[in-house]
Amino acid sequence: MDLFDHALNQQLESQSPLAARMRPRTLDEFVGQEHIIGPGKLLRRAIEADRLFSSCIFFGPPGTGKTTLARLIAERSSARFESISAVLAGVAELRRVIQEAQEQRRLYRKRTLLFVDEVHRWNKAQQDALLPHVESGLVTLIGATTENPYFEVIRALVSRSRIFELRPMTEAHLGIILDRALNDRERGYGGRLIVLDEDARAHLLDLATGDARNLLNALELAVETTAPEPDGSIHITLSVAEESIQRRSVQYDKNGDMHYDIISAFIKSVRGSDPDAALYWLAKMLAAGEDPRFILRRLIVLASEDIGLADPHAMQVAASAAYAYDYIGLPEGVYPIAEATLYLATAPKSNSAGAYWRALEAVTGEPPGPVPTHLMDSSRDSRGLGHGQGYLYPHDFPGHFTAQQYLPVHMVGRTFYKPSDQGYEREILARLERWREEQQRGLSQGPQPGGEEE
Repeated sequence: MDLFDHALNQQLESQSPLAARMRPRTLDEFVGQEHIIGPGKLLRRAIEADRLFSSCIFFGPPGTGKTTLARLIAERSSARFESISAVLAGVAELRRVIQEAQEQRRLYRKRTLLFVDEVHRWNKAQQDALLPHVESGLVTLIGATTENPYFEVIRALVSRSRIFELRPMTEAHLGIILDRALNDRERGYGGRLIVLDEDARAHLLDLATGDARNLLNALELAVETTAPEPDGSIHITLSVAEESIQRRSVQYDKNGDMHYDIISAFIKSVRGSDPDAALYWLAKMLAAGEDPRFILRRLIVLASEDIGLADPHAMQVAASAAYAYDYIGLPEGVYPIAEATLYLATAPKSNSAGAYWRALEAVTGEPPGPVPTHLMDSSRDSRGLGHGQGYLYPHDFPGHFTAQQYLPVHMVGRTFYKPSDQGYEREILARLERWREEQQRGLSQGPQPGGEEE
């Protein structure tokens, strides 16, 4: 490195954002993630002893220390360290890294640690290109991802890696980081008189939502854009803090874990008859930009799957909400979605429509039976083969019902549909019990005309 490169690096370091300057330089400076990096934990022991030989993947939301942890590993390791971003690097860049790793191993017996940021951004072919070199031990992978690696990283790489999940920072963790940035004279604002009001501090910690980078960016914006007082101090009031971080970041990824976890929480809240929780998860999805049609499709399914005939209007409400949203769009389209959510959450529940799956199991798992002759189509072969003969037309009988065999002979007496005692289905239950009793009595007297199997 010549003098010009050295001067450039110093300039870039001094002008880098506060979040970059305040990155921990040692494991003791690292805040949070005690469950994986605390004293005595396996990962910490491996880093301190420079014995990190197996690949690992750091998985967690932004601002929890994934990249910082990789850099700390690089600082403590005697191995050669390479860092690439899956967003910018492709197979060509990976080939270069692998070639250099081979030379280092052959000439100097030096192993290579390869840090791949946002590893989930690589497609299957790119991840496959890395696999044989991880498998052979030529490189030790350190991957970082905000997505669940069990879904976004190929199974072969996951099986050869140790997965470490990093959790959002607590307010206590964020408080330590905030105080360190205010007091550090070399990298932070320790050389300047910063007055941070308690309510402003609470606002910054609250709206950072566990993201240390988000917190430090907001602090930097507040300090650098606030005019000094006559005594040279910089006073960060609540109004200044509110301008620096105006709304809580909604952690959500429409294509990742959050998408599936939050819609799951939403549906389970509606199914569990908790309208308050259902509205909370609905608001979180809509605020994060989730497609309302996706939510409405799930509500229509729930109306049948979890409410069904306990309230037959549930399906109408859900389908009407979908029509209304398509007709008026956002923002007013929130109202029919919220109305449908509240209706379904407070409706009586029944999963009796799941009887279909029991019937399907019988169809696919048991020997088939022919259609009883009296149920066959009489318009084609009634005279020659007797199809349809003996069929009893229910409307010719009192109550528009008569006992009659409808199932194949070998399945007579089987029941798939079991009405609940909730809502409207309570009436169905009473009616069906009466019909089934009459049918059982009628069928016990002998085979129905035309009901025998051929």
